[in-house]
Amino acid sequence: MTLSDYVPGNSVIHRLPPGVKIFSLALVGTLLFVFPRLATVMSALGMVVGLYLLAGTGLRIMLMQLKPLLWVLALLFAVQWWIVDWLSGVVLVARLSALLLLAALVTLTTRTTDMIDALERGLFWLRFLHINPAKVSLALSLALRFIPVLAAITAEVHEAQKARGLERSVIAVAIPVIVRTLKMADDIAAALDARAYDPQLKRSGSDAEKARGA
Repeated sequence: MTLSDYVPGNSVIHRLPPGVKIFSLALVGTLLFVFPRLATVMSALGMVVGLYLLAGTGLRIMLMQLKPLLWVLALLFAVQWWIVDWLSGVVLVARLSALLLLAALVTLTTRTTDMIDALERGLFWLRFLHINPAKVSLALSLALRFIPVLAAITAEVHEAQKARGLERSVIAVAIPVIVRTLKMADDIAAALDARAYDPQLKRSGSDAEKARGA
């Protein structure tokens, strides 16, 4: 299993409507930035750990979501400690960890097709602005699902540059990550073209069920 793969299950978290999970993610993210206190972020982090246990995915899968970002979190903590203080560093790392883990849990317990459908229904009002909600929902769901994938790419590039003694160079890490990300975007676009994806096309109920079962 790779990061962000859907994990089949019948837990309470799996059975929650995708729209509820996406709205909860947005709400928690907003609250964590509005109330950036240690007690708040640690409570949120504890809640996320509990949700992973409730979903039946296990702590091992949860830790897999953070592993590629450990060096980034450590760097952010060090910078925040140097600029402000160590407590601010703890708050920053705990807040980012909670958000990343919660976003990963949404993708781990929600099929991509269900996520796209929920976002499209929730963004219906974009039609009044002459914006296709199907395209926006696809972009948002892909962005949410590939957050841990991008973290894994960053970790791989960092390890490769570390072997060359370039791990402290931001440019040496950033450029390969950008190149690989753009290539991944091209691959995804090619895959959508190969499958003749058309956001304007309304699928029948049987087609939607087949897509969800894929």
